[in-house]
Amino acid sequence: MNTGPAPALVLFDIDGTLTRRAGRHHRDALVRAVRDVTGMETSLDHIPLHGMLDPDILRRMMVDAGASAAFAKRAMAAIIKRAESIYVRTCPSLVRKTCPGVRPLLRRLTAEGIPLALVTGNLTRIGWKKVERAGLKSHFRFGAFAEMAPTRTALARMAIRKARAEGLIEGPTPISLIGDSPNDVIAARENGIRAIAVHTGISSPEELAAHAPDILIANLRALKLHMLL
Repeated sequence: MNTGPAPALVLFDIDGTLTRRAGRHHRDALVRAVRDVTGMETSLDHIPLHGMLDPDILRRMMVDAGASAAFAKRAMAAIIKRAESIYVRTCPSLVRKTCPGVRPLLRRLTAEGIPLALVTGNLTRIGWKKVERAGLKSHFRFGAFAEMAPTRTALARMAIRKARAEGLIEGPTPISLIGDSPNDVIAARENGIRAIAVHTGISSPEELAAHAPDILIANLRALKLHMLL
């Protein structure tokens, strides 16, 4: 067993990076949670969800439906708890919903002793349930999830600090953040770590390239170990 610092740390987004076309279950859980807690009828159809954090989506849903920001803030904790409860009961199998190259890459990184963590806009129980139902959960040491910090940049910073605190990495260890959204690239840039953009999600290669990631690839089949070291 490796007891010293790892050769690298790799942080992964979930939606559009590890999984895709996972169905409406996540969206429906957010809508149902708002209705159950507040009685409000809301929709996500007009919201640009890509790269957003779940609490920001919930806040936008309620404000757009006529709630005050103060009301949305007061209701948020109960709504988050309810949304997670709904999703973990309704999430289907996602084994066939993984993006190209995900499984062999995770197996290789795990075999090399490289710790992996999630940095995602999903709420905690929703994110863990997705990777569990996709058959990927065993590869990830920990995660930084949407309700833990106000921005994706702050979530990535939290994950890096946790890895350092646990002795998984030391000062010069290479760190990469892999995601399919411009917000993932921005989060990596603002933390001074390697930004790896993969266009298996909604963003086009041109949109991702405009944010100057260190590496831009079509899918994770193209990501080689030496790119992370």
